[in-house]
Order: sequence, then C-alpha cells, then structure tokens
Amino acid sequence: MPSIIQVDKIANYTDQDVRIQGWVYNRTDKGKLVFLLIRDGSGFVQCVAFKGDLDETTFDKIMRLPKESSVIITGKVRADKRAPGIPGGFEVGIKEIEILQEANEDYPMSLKEHGVDFALDNRHLWLRMPSQWAVLRIRATVISAMREWLDNNGFINMDTPILTPAACEGTTTLFETPYFDEGMAYLAQSGQLYNEADIFAFGKVYSFGPTFRAEKSKTRRHLTEFWMVEPEIAFCDLDQLMEIEEQFITHIVKRVLRDRQPELKSLGRDLSKLEQIEAPFPRISYDQATEMLGQIRSEVTDLEKKELLQFEWGMDFGAPHETELTGKFVKPVFVYGYPTKVKAFYMEPWPGRPEVCKSVDLLAPEGYGEIIGGSERMSNHDLLLQRIHEHNLPEESFKWYLDLRKYGSVPHSGFGIGLERTVSWICGIEHIREAIAFPRTIKRVYP
Repeated sequence: MPSIIQVDKIANYTDQDVRIQGWVYNRTDKGKLVFLLIRDGSGFVQCVAFKGDLDETTFDKIMRLPKESSVIITGKVRADKRAPGIPGGFEVGIKEIEILQEANEDYPMSLKEHGVDFALDNRHLWLRMPSQWAVLRIRATVISAMREWLDNNGFINMDTPILTPAACEGTTTLFETPYFDEGMAYLAQSGQLYNEADIFAFGKVYSFGPTFRAEKSKTRRHLTEFWMVEPEIAFCDLDQLMEIEEQFITHIVKRVLRDRQPELKSLGRDLSKLEQIEAPFPRISYDQATEMLGQIRSEVTDLEKKELLQFEWGMDFGAPHETELTGKFVKPVFVYGYPTKVKAFYMEPWPGRPEVCKSVDLLAPEGYGEIIGGSERMSNHDLLLQRIHEHNLPEESFKWYLDLRKYGSVPHSGFGIGLERTVSWICGIEHIREAIAFPRTIKRVYP
C-alpha cells in the first residue's frame, strides 16, 4: 500500500506511488482527461485522471465529482513545472480514487467574486479558499516564530487574566459583564499590568492571548477581538526595548520567508520588500515626525488629502499620517516620545519634559501603520498614584499594581504586538479581518 503523504512534501516523492487524502477544490474536464485540484490542508496539488488508465465507472464518477467532495487518491507523482498548486510543479496521475463523500452540488463558495458580507457570512467555508488558507498558514508560522524568539531569549510565558476588575487602557473601550456578587468585570484590553507583577518574580516574561477593545472603529486596521503578544522586561529602558523589538520583528520576518515562501507567492506578495527587513530600524522622535508631516502636507496639492493630513503637536497619529510617515522608509520605523496626554497612564515621563512620555510605537512600512506599542513603565509609586487620579481610575482596583512600586521597584519596559496587524503587513493583505479565522468587528459576531 503506497504511503499517505502531505502535499507540501510532494517533492520528496517524485516518480513514486502515493496516497493523498483531501478535498476537491476544483475540477476541469477535457474529454479523456479530468484535472482535479486537490487540497489536503498542507497544500494544493493537481491530480490527473486519464480515461485510458481507469475503468469506465471510476472515470465517470470523477467526471461528475462535485467540488468539496472528500477523496483518497492513489497515483504516481510526476514533476511538471506547468502544474498548478501550492507549492506547485508536481502532479499526480490517478490510478485509484476512493470517494468518502460526494459534496452537495450547491456549494456556495464557487470560483467567482463574492461580496464582503457574503464571504463573511460563509466564513466557515471561505477558509478553504487558497488566499485565506495561505494567510492563516502564515499566521501560524508568525505565532511559532514569536514564541521561538522569546523562548530562546530568556522570556517565560505567563498566562494573564481575561476577566479583570478595571481598565488597562481607556475606560471607554471596555466590554463589561456581571461578575457574581463582585459587581462588574471587564474583558481584558491587555495582560500588561499583570506581566509587570510577573517580572518581579521572573525577570523577563510574555503573555499571548486574546484581547478585547470596545472601540467603535470601522477601519481596515481594527477588530474588537484580537490576539496580542506582550513581553515585559525588568531592568530595561526605552533604548533597550527598541533593540529587543527590532530583533524580534527581524526574526519573525526571516522565519516566514524561510518557511512560507509558496504561501507568500500565492498571495502575490513582493518578497523583496520583506527581504529588506533587517535590524537596526530607523528611529525618529514624535517631534521629528511632526515636522516631517508638516513638510509632507506643505507639498500636497490635493485639498482633500491636505485636510486628512492636518496635524499639530499633541495629536495622535491617524492612519493617513502613519501611511505618509512610513512611505519615507523601507523598514519599520520607531517613533518615540509621544505626548503624555495621548498615551496610557502608566508611562514614564521624559526627563525634563513632563508633557512627553517614554513611549514608542513601531510603524510597519507600505502603509500598514502601528504594529507594536510599548513604553518604559512608571517606576515611582507617588507619581503613578497621581496619574491614576488624573485619569479618574479607581485607586482601590490598582492597589496591587501600586504595591509593585513599593517593594523593589526597578526601571522596566514592555510592549504589545498585534498579531493580526503583523500578519496583514507580512502577507500584504488589505484588511485585518482576513488575518484571523473568525473576525469579530462592531457589526459582526457570526459565525
């Protein structure tokens, strides 16, 4: 009995008989030849049925086989550069076929253009399309690469709560839920505050899990449920943090280029742009970025675009501003030293400039904007308490967090990286909803 193989390993079986377990993605009839494009979860491969090689009944079944039917195909692997597929370049001459189930003829995801709402309503089936399959394969590799770099560089994975008693970021972007007799609890916006407690026991930690923001944002960069990796490091200042981030991102991109080139190519991604991602990354201050935006805006003649690019010191960047800034660089760019008023309460003030904090965002090139937000954390108890009051946060809920500044406080820093934004950039896709299997947005919670 021939070996059952995975399609992504098919190059190892040239001129051998194999078995492939999968589904019919597409079928093309050409008289005495039928071409089946079979997917098995690891890739797509062309399988060819020749009428002269099969009995009449079997060939007739293959001629009528509906898309998405589940099959086991036995046949010989042949190298052919013309053969479509992912990775492509090989085909299987069918000798036997076992049909496990003939799919219904009314498969809704036919090979034609579909509207966004239709595709999202049928997300459970849309996942089978090559583009979505490729994006989510790359996503899995990004996750693996993130864990690999952190685990190999002294970080310990710590799980942080999903239900929390108070806000970590803005109080207006919380999902709340009744919590027994304790009043209201909230879905976590971040695991950062808990990781700050963890570093005093473990030095370097990271959490990886879902986070929730009740922002009513409808941009191509926003989800209400998304995944974040959040490293936190004791005895780390802002400069050291940026070095960690650029090493981290460089490793992720290199790993995807090494392991997922067929998937990237199937998406039409320009690999040369990713091949330029090497540490170090350029660094500019928020002050410098403000000046750059002023210069860019002064050169714009389109009045509508000029209005979109309106910016003055003290504002936070919007998508148009980030797009214009990153257009000046081929690598991700650090922007550091944001105004205190546009950042979270826990960020360390800039020495001699209380209106500025030790914050840094990493903006991805090609218009993808912020993928990492980080900062040096406030280490002084009294100043942190003052900020909690200024932000109208409940002191009692942060008593444990304030304790961290009473018992061995040290300079420490950390960041959060949005998984879906990172995947969107690496894949070169237009909308963040494609970077997660079942996206949650302000208008969608089905399926």
